[in-house]
Amino acid sequence: MTLKMLQKGDKAQIDTIEAPLALRNRFYSLGINKGERLTLKEVSLTRQTLEIEINGSLLSLRESEAEKINVIKEDY
Repeated sequence: MTLKMLQKGDKAQIDTIEAPLALRNRFYSLGINKGERLTLKEVSLTRQTLEIEINGSLLSLRESEAEKINVIKEDY
């Protein structure tokens, strides 16, 4: 399951990141690493951007970036 597939309010843990090295490095610098937990906070009407909360920070990602992040949905 990719980050793009989550619904607003879902919580997940990052499993793998399948992206080119430059994009992976950008993700790492933002705290998006394997094993981190995140919450999908907001989704734009067209689902082109997603806002996640990770490590106490809010980050906006493009849809194309979100589909490169594989997650494991957490059930609470």
